[in-house]
Amino acid sequence: MGMKDFVIISLGGSIIVPEEIDVAFLKRFRSLILNHVRKGRRFIIIVGGGKTCRKYQAAASQATKVTREDLDWIGIHVTRLNAHLLRTLFRDFAHPAVIRHYDEKIQTKKKVIIAAGWKPGHSTDYDAVMWARNFKARTILNLSNIDYVCDKDPKYHRDAKRFERMSWKDFRKLVGNRWDPGLNAPFDPIASRKAQGLGLNVVIMNGRNLANLGNFLNGKKFKGTIIKG
Repeated sequence: MGMKDFVIISLGGSIIVPEEIDVAFLKRFRSLILNHVRKGRRFIIIVGGGKTCRKYQAAASQATKVTREDLDWIGIHVTRLNAHLLRTLFRDFAHPAVIRHYDEKIQTKKKVIIAAGWKPGHSTDYDAVMWARNFKARTILNLSNIDYVCDKDPKYHRDAKRFERMSWKDFRKLVGNRWDPGLNAPFDPIASRKAQGLGLNVVIMNGRNLANLGNFLNGKKFKGTIIKG
């Protein structure tokens, strides 16, 4: 399989399951991706755990004393559940197995590859970075539940400053250097450090705004934060 021209997407689990599974979104997302597949585009979509992950982790923590590794494994299995849902949507166009490890050897002519979490210590954002490295992609598209990266949460701070472009140095000051299971950050700190080291660009945008996603895929002006350099 050729290794160029793949679009690498890190898809937040909370986009798929904000509270309940968003079937209407899944239908529209499937239609958009397949529209580009039919034009010859290829996608690697790495699926996160999102709110579902954090609900399971909270339940375990309330019921008993749990280790960070246990919490990570809960999150990993939630990413795999979400990924199996997504792979089912693209069944006729996707590699038949959900990929767990970014170094797995894949022999497929399918235009869509669905991947999930691998091991404790980082999020699916990190897996997306490693997929980009392996497939020689320069940009990762991170579909989150925010329009832009801001210096503080705009839900609670009306004076929050948004960034359309950021350096990795400034972004990493914002998110820190420590990974916690269930961390809710625009792009996880461990993944950010690796992406900076590899010289990758990450575009963070609201994954629920599919018209905006379409603009990005079509090379048009879009809303979002570009992290680079």
